[in-house]
Amino acid sequence: MIYLDHAAATPVSPKALQAMKPYFSEKFFNPSAAYLPSVEIRREYERAKDEIAHVIGAKGADLVMTSGATESINLAFSVVDDGVEVLISAVEHAAVLENAKRASKYQTIDVDQNGRVDLEDFRRKLTDKTQFVSVCLVSSETGTVQPISDLARIIVAERQRRALAGESTPLYLHCDASQGPGLMEVKVGRLGVDLLTINAAKVYGPKGVGALYVGHSVRLKPLTVGGGQEMGLRSGTENVPGVIGFAAALTEAEKHIYSERKRLQELKRILVQNLADLPNIKFIGNPKTQLPNILAISLPGLDAERLIFALEDKEVYLSTGAACAASKGIKSPTLRAIGLNDEEIAGSLRISLGKLNDAKNVTEACQIIREAVQAELDRSR
Repeated sequence: MIYLDHAAATPVSPKALQAMKPYFSEKFFNPSAAYLPSVEIRREYERAKDEIAHVIGAKGADLVMTSGATESINLAFSVVDDGVEVLISAVEHAAVLENAKRASKYQTIDVDQNGRVDLEDFRRKLTDKTQFVSVCLVSSETGTVQPISDLARIIVAERQRRALAGESTPLYLHCDASQGPGLMEVKVGRLGVDLLTINAAKVYGPKGVGALYVGHSVRLKPLTVGGGQEMGLRSGTENVPGVIGFAAALTEAEKHIYSERKRLQELKRILVQNLADLPNIKFIGNPKTQLPNILAISLPGLDAERLIFALEDKEVYLSTGAACAASKGIKSPTLRAIGLNDEEIAGSLRISLGKLNDAKNVTEACQIIREAVQAELDRSR
């Protein structure tokens, strides 16, 4: 098997798995109970939250633990009031887009041909009724890194203008940073965000675990009520093993950011070198503003979905655009937003690298991809 879809899911790291194991058996206690074993579990749970928060430059008390990025995004949008405006980038995950559609009015911020948000378009669309802005840190489809700190500076200036004008509408910046940790430094202070989503499943932690950083001035509304866990914002017995595993995986990933980036840059170079002469190939995005783990390409005239199935027969696994969109047969809004036509979108592939890859299996995958492309070209003639 050659796995080239790390942006969709990563295997749980051995360290994270080992850290989790005791909490499925001898350390099974409910952290809300009053007796000593539960009190000790509560301490360990809070320590894990502190560890996760430390990586993003926050405190454990600033985090609400969730079931993953989608729930974190939904919770972030709970701050949006009726009658206000919402701005999101044109390349957001479906969880952001579907929440934005619930607002009284939402607009998308234009992006350039590389998928970077247009700051001037953002300035034009930001009005005195805009309350909530959501822009991802890294596009899961193209690997493009967004200028979040630049957006934050524009928002700070708008807040100051509102304060001087006596306007009371608050303005919040949310960032879905699911694809960032482990490959780039993610610090809430430097980014200037009010809300930040992170996801264990993208950093070799367990699936079904995420977190939402909540700035001190933000007042969210709970989506789930009950026992009042997570500061009353996410009731239900805590997923202790999952949070322990998240902390272990995230801390491990943070230690190896620069060496992993260097390793993945070399693997991406091998991909580009070996695929560059495929007929009509189009490399999507600008390497200077992309993380090295994602290579998005288009092969106009080919059916990428057929190609995926052909590669699956050879035990090479990759994706067409975002995994959740591709599984529903939806054409990627991200690729549409950066100007690709129907034929280019239909022929688009996303290769995402990670710990299961090395120079040998990436080179082998390139040969298998080349053969599969040639077979599809021969079939279509």
